[in-house]
Amino acid sequence: MRPRPTTRRLTLLPLLAAAGALTLASCTNAAETGGGGDGGGDGTDSPVAEETAEAVPSFDASSVTTVDEIAAMLPADFDGTLTQGVNLAYAPAEFRDENQDPVGYDVDLARALANVLGAELEVSHAEFASIIPGIGTQYDMGLSSFSVTPERLEQVNMITYLEAGSTFSVQAGNPQDLDPENLCGATMGVQTGTIQDEQSAEMAAQCEADGEEPLEVLRYNSQADVTTNLVGGKIDVMYADSPVGQYAALQTDGQVEQLGEVTDAAPQGIVVAKDDAELTAALQAAMQHLMDEGTWAEILDAWGITGALSTAELNPAL
Repeated sequence: MRPRPTTRRLTLLPLLAAAGALTLASCTNAAETGGGGDGGGDGTDSPVAEETAEAVPSFDASSVTTVDEIAAMLPADFDGTLTQGVNLAYAPAEFRDENQDPVGYDVDLARALANVLGAELEVSHAEFASIIPGIGTQYDMGLSSFSVTPERLEQVNMITYLEAGSTFSVQAGNPQDLDPENLCGATMGVQTGTIQDEQSAEMAAQCEADGEEPLEVLRYNSQADVTTNLVGGKIDVMYADSPVGQYAALQTDGQVEQLGEVTDAAPQGIVVAKDDAELTAALQAAMQHLMDEGTWAEILDAWGITGALSTAELNPAL
């Protein structure tokens, strides 16, 4: 999930890609303005990154066809192009592949929505904090892992489509026999500046206060490095957004698995202008159609991600 309005937005590399210049936003607490921090190492001495840097998954949206009655809901002055405001820096939801083409499950979803509406899709990369202010002028919709929050609901319409939270991940088979309810004594890897970074510090303090073995926290500038060092055995457990953890399992071909359940789950929403009732209704109907047909679940399955919602709710009560 993308950050809540009062928090910072961070940097991230697409999982297990070669070190580069993409940035990642955390589920609930990443930098709105950019940033980073001192990492715990780059992880590039491990063969994991090279071995798993393969073609990214995708969903073939060409199988999704126009639904005339939904397309007819579009505003009379709609110009035929659906513009998606997105920050292509948050694997696996939205990022650039090795050819610099936009990919990710949010990008696949945007293509599917455009097809239902009989429209062309224009993917428009932007700084994350600038997307909502540009809705209705620069962008028809914001589809970029926006957490639904009361503050955002005051500014824009939001159509729910996904629920995500935080997860722990370990090597396949949990060789350290870790208990997600008590990780004292383990070595945990997190990406610097995320909500998981903050929470890991609280966990470590609690272990000390309880007289337990210390929880050692290693912080890295990129999530790719956290994953690489988990597979390589430098850390026992990683703590990250649930889609990030699930994508790590996919990209490492099962060398990583989830430990315990998803926590702190919250919905994400497609952002549309408050004063554009017709486009909002059309997108809500298109999203519900993709849910009902199973297409949305198929998109997430292609990326190894769970959390698909079954109801495209407009401006949910929080």
